[in-house]
Amino acid sequence: MAEARESVRPGLPESVGYALKRVFLGRPLITEQLRNEQLSKKVALGVLSPDAISSSAYGPEEMLLALLPYAGAAAFTLVLPITGAVLVILVLVTASYRQVVTVYTRAGGSYAVTRDNFGPKIAQIAAAALLIDYVVTVAVQASAGTVAVVSALPEFGPYSLEITIGVVVILCLVNLRGLREAGGPFALPTYLFSVLVGLVIITGVIKHFTVGLPVFDPAHLPGTVAVHHGSGLVEGATVLVLLRSFANGGSSLTGVEAISNTVSALRNPQGRNARTVLTVMACTLGFLVAGVSLLAHFTHATPYLAGYPSVLSQETQAVFGHGTAGHVLYALVQAASALILYTGANTSFNGFPFLASFVAEDRFLPRQLTKRGHRLVFSNGIIVLTVLAVALLAATGGTVNALVPFYAIGVFTGFAMAGYGMTRHHLSHREPGWRRRLAVNCSAGVLSTLVVLIFAIAKFTEGAWLVVVVFPLLVAVLIRINREYRQEAAILDEGRGNPVERATYSYHHVYVLVNNVDLAMLEALRYAQTLRLSGAEAVHFMLDATHAQQLRTRWDDLGIAVPLKIVDCPDRRLVHAAAQFILEAGEGRESTEVTVLLPRRSYAPLLGRLLHDRTADHLAHVINRIPHTVATIVPYDVQARIRQRFPRPREQRLARGYERLRDRVVGQPPASLTEHNAPRPELDATTIAAVEPGRRVTVDGRLHSITDEERGDHRVLLGTLIDSTGSLTLEFHDAHPDLAAGQLLRLTGHAHRRDRSLVISDPGYHIIGTAGEEPGASAGNDAT
Repeated sequence: MAEARESVRPGLPESVGYALKRVFLGRPLITEQLRNEQLSKKVALGVLSPDAISSSAYGPEEMLLALLPYAGAAAFTLVLPITGAVLVILVLVTASYRQVVTVYTRAGGSYAVTRDNFGPKIAQIAAAALLIDYVVTVAVQASAGTVAVVSALPEFGPYSLEITIGVVVILCLVNLRGLREAGGPFALPTYLFSVLVGLVIITGVIKHFTVGLPVFDPAHLPGTVAVHHGSGLVEGATVLVLLRSFANGGSSLTGVEAISNTVSALRNPQGRNARTVLTVMACTLGFLVAGVSLLAHFTHATPYLAGYPSVLSQETQAVFGHGTAGHVLYALVQAASALILYTGANTSFNGFPFLASFVAEDRFLPRQLTKRGHRLVFSNGIIVLTVLAVALLAATGGTVNALVPFYAIGVFTGFAMAGYGMTRHHLSHREPGWRRRLAVNCSAGVLSTLVVLIFAIAKFTEGAWLVVVVFPLLVAVLIRINREYRQEAAILDEGRGNPVERATYSYHHVYVLVNNVDLAMLEALRYAQTLRLSGAEAVHFMLDATHAQQLRTRWDDLGIAVPLKIVDCPDRRLVHAAAQFILEAGEGRESTEVTVLLPRRSYAPLLGRLLHDRTADHLAHVINRIPHTVATIVPYDVQARIRQRFPRPREQRLARGYERLRDRVVGQPPASLTEHNAPRPELDATTIAAVEPGRRVTVDGRLHSITDEERGDHRVLLGTLIDSTGSLTLEFHDAHPDLAAGQLLRLTGHAHRRDRSLVISDPGYHIIGTAGEEPGASAGNDAT
């Protein structure tokens, strides 16, 4: 038993930073715990609709804010036809998106539609629109939620901005911990708000036509917005004022696209279910917006300069009165409003990181946005969203009216791109009934474009100018990032025809850490050949099973003689996994030096810092602390080769000018492993620590690493099996192509000891789980 304990894997002390991350975010989740929950229509309506439905809480109020200073009391009449115009657009946009979710049942929404029909570059218009929309959604929804809170508790009004920023930071933290928008708890606010505000509307209409509703007089309400007292209907009907009010009312349609962005989250048949949910959501939104506007017409509820109490809050008080029941119902409406608005803000913390990961996978955003973090969420995207939303709140003071100009341009640009993309789709495929569908999508695209133009003109001086400037700049930045990535790939993807030269130099054992098969990696392998005497080995730490398989295929296609070991890294802690691997490799071999070669690609000084992380530097910093181990960075200058391959005229002119100046002055030209890798064994299996040499045992564990090795005239498949108590080595003398790193295995065989390690040769095994699947999801495969 004492000998068995020696097989337990050595550990590395955790860093202070990781300890703090554990405190704030909890235990890291492994890749296998990533699950996509399929939502029923009822749950999907509640989970995916809060952004849209909650906009009824502030959309009609924004219309009145634009009308009252010019139209006076006539504003309460003009708000009805403007609301009608907004609802017409809602019907058309909903019909357009019904076509989108029918054809595109995967996540992505207007970005996926535009990319498939116009190509990735044009799709960046949709990407920029959606990214801006998500950022502003966090700010607007959180600000409106705070308005609902301080309307009921006005003593907290002076701290509205601080409350809003605090809510955004809290949403960031809970999402970094792996919050999932699924199930009843997230659907409840949507249904609660819809029922309660629907009750306010129905009760208010009945009271208006029976006993009457109280009417507010803005002249006797201190703190309300300025109300014009002239010939309001005539002056209020000026085109610019009406356009401003209409543009503000367009904020009521935000979130309509949310279902198309997450169609894949619904149960099958996804397209049909998405259409049903979208239709019900649009009907609910239309009813609530129309009802709130109608009650504003009846009661003359007036917006306040401070932003609170809200119009909806005043309407609720007018409908339910000031009795005990009225106070209770009023508190419930305000609580429901705050809940749905904050929940609507939280939808962006799922949508923005996923969209950013899609765009980054297309190489239009930094690739760091594709990485899942400590709790299996896109942590970098969540942090970026939080920073941008907080900055926007601080710049605007956190008032809804100040944020609206930033809002609808992005929203309606997304609507337009989806409509145009589906128009192109219908023209290309011409499926039955395509002309009618084309008319709907094309009309939605054109009308949404007109709304964008109206917003840009009518709200230009109120902040829309910033979006008009930022939007094209963001599209240009996305395209510039893509060009940089493509140029880098053109240099690095010249691996074919560059065989690894064999050479021997010392007794060091060399490991080359591999992420991609390209020129930088091949240069590192060539350098490894000059160092090795006993052998060299390439190691890839598997963060993504598909990428690992592609790497293995490319490796075999190139015929690289150096063996490639693929090591499972389910918790994505690459630096820790590499250090753990090297520590184990050198355990018990004090007389042997270990050299770790780290290919590092050098890019543009500024863009390189933005588009690429410094993984090689982090790895070298940690690995060099391990005794008898040296980490060597093998640089490969990608930027120099980009300049050679893709010369830029301006740089060439500057270079020639510099050379001429130097020639005149000088007179001559220049000379040219972790806790998560340790599953607990079942009751009928033996732990690795309890395995005794010479006895037949059954062991459950995770296949941590696997590699091929030549022994004489045949090849041996070597693997490392681990559980929560230790590790052992597996030897397979026959081919077993179904084995892969990360699998959960149950194996049976006789153990023996070799060089202080437990070894089981040719065991019978059964795959009980595959990386990314539930244990037991894989088909059984017994080998004897």
